[in-house]
Amino acid sequence: MKKKIMIIAGPCAVESREQIIRIAKKLKELGVDVLRGGVFKPRTNPNSFQGLGDEGIKYLIEAKEITGLPIITELMSIEQVRMYADKIDIIQIGARNMYNYELLKELSIYNKPVLLKRGISATYDEWINASKYITNGINRRVILCERGIRGFDTNTRNVLDIQAVPYIKKNTNLPIFVDPSHAAGNNYMIHDMALAAVAAGCDGLMIEVHDRPDEALSDKEQAITPSELSKIIDDIKKISEVIGE
Repeated sequence: MKKKIMIIAGPCAVESREQIIRIAKKLKELGVDVLRGGVFKPRTNPNSFQGLGDEGIKYLIEAKEITGLPIITELMSIEQVRMYADKIDIIQIGARNMYNYELLKELSIYNKPVLLKRGISATYDEWINASKYITNGINRRVILCERGIRGFDTNTRNVLDIQAVPYIKKNTNLPIFVDPSHAAGNNYMIHDMALAAVAAGCDGLMIEVHDRPDEALSDKEQAITPSELSKIIDDIKKISEVIGE
């Protein structure tokens, strides 16, 4: 039986109402499962685009209403969780906040899916223990997301740890997703890394997609086009038929 791989896709950042709705419609046509789009952007450089904030949330919700796609976005504070947890479908916790235990404890009181990204230098045990801050409450709906760990080679953004997939599947009962975009930092690598993750047994992928990558305000180097995502989806189906359940 073919294994179903969930696809989360969309731009790194919601840049405008027109942009996110335009991209959402294209992703809907491709059969993407969840629309992503960052509105609160924790950038390393404070002078980089920081996201549209509350305005971006409104545009993301409107894109959901138009296309029917569930939405995921990163929330960075307890206040944001309290304000938006009931308005989005999946809460993303970024790598920087994996160690923000007060934020994770706040998420434990919601029955809301949380995608928890691995910290850039976190061990498996640290990552798993972070997830327990969420599941120690009423929330059991945690998704772990491998997004690359810090390495020493500067030719890629991070190092995609494919071994994390079988380790998490063996040692937890949580789904494991892979984000090849943040791991590679180079769009030409996304196709191969996505297929490698699926072959390793991941449950889903999170991929940055922008229909005009050269105009992207955030992480344009790692964004792929909808047509490139379509090729990945087609190839995933072929691999899924081989690996089965």
